[in-house]
Amino acid sequence: MFPVRFLSRGVVAVLLAGGLGGCSLNKLAVNKLGDALAGGGGGTFATDDDPELVKAAVPFSLKLMESLLAESPEHRGLLLAASSGFTQYAYAFVQEDADEREATDYAAAQALRERARRLYLRARDYGLRGLELRQQGVRAALATDPRAVARRFTRADVPQLYWTAAAWASVIALSKDDPARIAEIPQMEALLDRAAELDADWGDGAIHSFLITYEMARQGVPGDAAARSRAHFERAVELARGQQASPFVTYAEAVCVEQQDFPQFAALLQQALAVDADAHPEQRLVNLVAQRRARWLLARKDDLFLSTEPATPRR
Repeated sequence: MFPVRFLSRGVVAVLLAGGLGGCSLNKLAVNKLGDALAGGGGGTFATDDDPELVKAAVPFSLKLMESLLAESPEHRGLLLAASSGFTQYAYAFVQEDADEREATDYAAAQALRERARRLYLRARDYGLRGLELRQQGVRAALATDPRAVARRFTRADVPQLYWTAAAWASVIALSKDDPARIAEIPQMEALLDRAAELDADWGDGAIHSFLITYEMARQGVPGDAAARSRAHFERAVELARGQQASPFVTYAEAVCVEQQDFPQFAALLQQALAVDADAHPEQRLVNLVAQRRARWLLARKDDLFLSTEPATPRR
């Protein structure tokens, strides 16, 4: 999570000397800075124990990426980092705030959701630009034969496919009253399913975690949606070795609420809260964000369930 990084003092000095806001940096320097910013994961952010500090810091890195992309628009690493970074920021810090605000200030919550939608759309567009560099004409072709277009991509494209699909699905989810967005579902699904076909276990189970929720909403697929979600949940937990809170939270919210299974809902969220965020520093931030949502969901149990009483045993 959070592939964007804090910048070293040396990088900041180069940017200030080059006058990023007013003058064009040398293309080679831009690409080197882009490589540094896009490569190597988001260690400084991912290990942080203060989500609010990260929330305040991430926008600077995201805007820096956009400034570099304005100078080097075909930098694949930056396009991937921008797509994943805007998606994660919108999910963890904007849409989460909207959900938590809704009970006390509906108008503010709606404004935050609209902001999240715009950020997801920006992330999707960066993702599509990255895919376009791999396969020319892909954006236009997706609208006519998305499955055929998706088959052009290879295992090396899985990260770009995943983040583009994740951002796109989030745009659609926040645009339920927009028929044009709903009509884009086949394009998003084609990218998502191709990523799963090529490497379903990528990202320590990121694709499986996403599909926990998506299988419950997928249309036109025979069989038991909850069973498909359960299979993805079990695989996500296995790949993460039980050290990530998010699969427990996702399954509790997507499946247990739908099935009105409060005992399992509560048990899974307690499992999420029991994950030691400090045991694996590289996952500390993502676990803290998931645990925040777990606590919020538990606090809303009376709104989510008709009954929170244990089921009466049958005689």
